[in-house]
Amino acid sequence: MKNKTRNDIILAGILLLLAAAGFLLFTMLKSEGDIAAVIIDGKEVSRYPLDAELKTVITTESGVNTLVIKDGVVYISEADCPDGICVDHAPIKHVGETIVCLPHKLVIKIESKKTEMSLDAAA
Repeated sequence: MKNKTRNDIILAGILLLLAAAGFLLFTMLKSEGDIAAVIIDGKEVSRYPLDAELKTVITTESGVNTLVIKDGVVYISEADCPDGICVDHAPIKHVGETIVCLPHKLVIKIESKKTEMSLDAAA
């Protein structure tokens, strides 16, 4: 019985160390984006640089959202959707992060110019 408990503790410790190492690696490899892409109903409608200060109103068939870019982060400050999840979302700035407003079919996605350039070169 003692061996089984000891082995379980060792296994749990190893799994915990692997999870912590994975988290640290993932956190260290995140890169900050350069562009906020605005996608409405699956179609990209505009792109904004993250190094600019901007406050703009995005109007869709379903409603209105206010997009803010400030200090290199993007967030939705106001929305007339019923749940307001997009307004409650934390600001985003890393490549691949998104803010989604499902009622308005709106997605804000962070991208990198570097990725764009490498895709253009491959084409």
